[in-house]
Amino acid sequence: MAHAYTPGLKVSKGMALKRVRRLPLPGTITVQQGQKVNAETIVARTELPGQVTSFNVASLLGIQPDEIYQYMLKKEGDPIAKDEIIASSKGLFGLFKSQCKSPITGTIESISKITGLVMLREPPIPVEINAYVDGLVTEIIPNEGVIIQTYGTFIQGIFGIGGEAIGELKIVCKNPDDVISPDDLNPEMAGKVLVVGSIVTSDIINKAIQLNVKGIISGGIDDSDL
Repeated sequence: MAHAYTPGLKVSKGMALKRVRRLPLPGTITVQQGQKVNAETIVARTELPGQVTSFNVASLLGIQPDEIYQYMLKKEGDPIAKDEIIASSKGLFGLFKSQCKSPITGTIESISKITGLVMLREPPIPVEINAYVDGLVTEIIPNEGVIIQTYGTFIQGIFGIGGEAIGELKIVCKNPDDVISPDDLNPEMAGKVLVVGSIVTSDIINKAIQLNVKGIISGGIDDSDL
């Protein structure tokens, strides 16, 4: 006989908490050790490499791969704009030229005389992380992130869906076993994190999205509503 096992979940009315806020790649720390921060304070930022696009210049110009440098108007590392001409054939008596226009804005990543391919990289994607909690920066992790200490109530859940959310906690239900309806939600709940009782339905989720609710805490959800 199969049994479902739910591990004990930690609940504390008040405790000291430490939160590590770490970048996905090395970057810049924007706060100092000992600094007080609020949840929205940006504590670190970095840039993710842009997407790379392969551009077969040799094929488009009808040339041999090892001839590519003779026809390139841009070199590795040069910035480029979308639809900018980056390579051109000489043509016959200056006529009937073939031209290659960049499909993206970015930079020339590499030029290969083996394959005749030019690799184009899109601009980097900026990434910022906030403190997520009000508290004190107790430690700086060089080029990576920070550790923030705070004090608050800790309630551990089984799983979460979606990204991080910050907002005022609003209890919508009266009892843990309550099942609320979309009519229980109103515009005053915009920007808040709602506690909705025993289960959350797709109708409640859709209404919450319309109202710009930041998050929902519930005792459960039907997998068909995910």
